[in-house]
Amino acid sequence: LLKQKANNSTKPLSTGQTDTKKKQPLKAAKSPEVPAVSGNGNVVKVKSTNKMDNGSAKDSPPLAKPECKGVTVNKNLNGTKSNGKGCREKKKNDIVVKEKDGLKHKRRKAEEHVEQQPKEADIWFDDVDPKDIEAAIGPEAAKIARRNLGLETAQSQSVEQVLVKEKAFDGLTRAVAMDCEMVGVGPKGEDSIVARVSLVNQFGKCIYDKYVKPTEKVTDYRTAVSGIRPQNINTGEDFKTVQKEVAEILKGRILVGHALQNDLKVLLLDHPQKKIRDTQRYKPFRQRVKSSRPSLRLLCEKLLNVQVQTAEHCSIQDAQAAMRLYTLEKKKWEAAVKNKANNKNCK
Repeated sequence: LLKQKANNSTKPLSTGQTDTKKKQPLKAAKSPEVPAVSGNGNVVKVKSTNKMDNGSAKDSPPLAKPECKGVTVNKNLNGTKSNGKGCREKKKNDIVVKEKDGLKHKRRKAEEHVEQQPKEADIWFDDVDPKDIEAAIGPEAAKIARRNLGLETAQSQSVEQVLVKEKAFDGLTRAVAMDCEMVGVGPKGEDSIVARVSLVNQFGKCIYDKYVKPTEKVTDYRTAVSGIRPQNINTGEDFKTVQKEVAEILKGRILVGHALQNDLKVLLLDHPQKKIRDTQRYKPFRQRVKSSRPSLRLLCEKLLNVQVQTAEHCSIQDAQAAMRLYTLEKKKWEAAVKNKANNKNCK
């Protein structure tokens, strides 16, 4: 009996001890510093629980960080100042918008420019001088009009390319063209004296060009038309010398020019009528341009598709233009002169 009582007394003690031992791990679990030991002595399990607890405590700050990030992203989306990605995207979007606006502006400008330029369908005028169209509408319209009239190829070339033959003979030929520039003398400058003489050969090459010293007091230099200035003729050649040299060149040759009676008059020279080829008096030219006394400028525009005498006149260029008009009709012209001479001889 005594042994049984002793055993019974020990049992509650063991249970109390076990309870105390069981309670200790709970305390250990609460305090991270004290190692927790289980009733069986397994430390690992308790350590794992500590790790989990510590892990959960450590994991809680990272959970707060994404929340902060979410807040900053939302702020960026609302347009607040920050260095987040949302703001960069917005800047990129701003740049894209600006570029799109710039492209739209350029496209609008280009469309306006295209609209201003006339189209071929808009230019339908018949028998209208392209120069008049250019003055009224503009150069683009005149260009289209010239193309429609078949003048585009000649217009694109320079005046010199049309009037002068490249790599041609530059000496005296059977036919020569002459032109003179004149200045005014007398009380009102109405009378004319020669100030410059130019001659070109059959290919448009200049063979003679000299300024002439005035024989009288000049009262009107006519610079806007003649291109002559005081310094040009004050140091020019003596009139008698120029007259003699020109007469030598013209002897026995065909003389081509425009309104040649005026040039011969100021030089005090004469030339056989059968050797003169005056572009102003040639009947086929008059009929084509529908004028009884066509100007050299008009003939060049209508027949050669080039513009001369647009500013100050140049006697070399005028002589080249007259020669080019002559060579254009040389065969027909010479044939007509020969027929005329034969008819006179028959009579």
